[in-house]
Amino acid sequence: MRRMIWPLVFGIGGVAILVSLGVWQVQRLAWKEAMLADIEARIADAPVALPEAPDMEADRFLPVEVTGQFRDAYARVLVSQRGVGAGYRVISPFDTGARVILVDRGIMPTEGAVPAHEGAVTVTGNVHWPEEVDGFTPEPDLARNIWYARDVDALAAHLDAEPVFVIARDLSVDDAPITPLPVTTEGIPNDHLNYAITWFSLAVLWLGMTLYLLWRIRRRTV
Repeated sequence: MRRMIWPLVFGIGGVAILVSLGVWQVQRLAWKEAMLADIEARIADAPVALPEAPDMEADRFLPVEVTGQFRDAYARVLVSQRGVGAGYRVISPFDTGARVILVDRGIMPTEGAVPAHEGAVTVTGNVHWPEEVDGFTPEPDLARNIWYARDVDALAAHLDAEPVFVIARDLSVDDAPITPLPVTTEGIPNDHLNYAITWFSLAVLWLGMTLYLLWRIRRRTV
């Protein structure tokens, strides 16, 4: 009987740890789903004036409406759409008269010219700071004006604008061939259910191994 104590303690402890990790992931799942629901509700809210100093956390996905003029400069970010193929997201500096911000106007084919607009344009969209840059992101090809990620700080410095980024949902002018892309939460990962299933599966496996070990010990002592 004494030979079974430590395997039993070790087995119970392991199962308890794995189950607690699974429960934690279930709690994280509930938190993430509530956060995503809050973001989706915010995206759909009526637009407001752009804050003087948008906060990266408090104002993420804030719907705004700004009026101003597009400057002639722009940057093209190479992207790929499922079922469509490669294209460019067009990032332009937008002068409101009081400040210059960045506007993601949407996607256009790799062939064709970026349209220029004279006069006032009203942009309705959402404030965001895309997190697309990592250690594997290539440096931009400035000679061809091709970027490989929406690096807000680098784009702002290159286009002489504030690092305030608005993803356009609608423009008051025809911007063809640029098509605004929907602002959604699809890019925000939510894998907590898979993590929870993994931890609970490991707990079941650990329990099975423990029971098998105890059975083998008991057979040897009978």
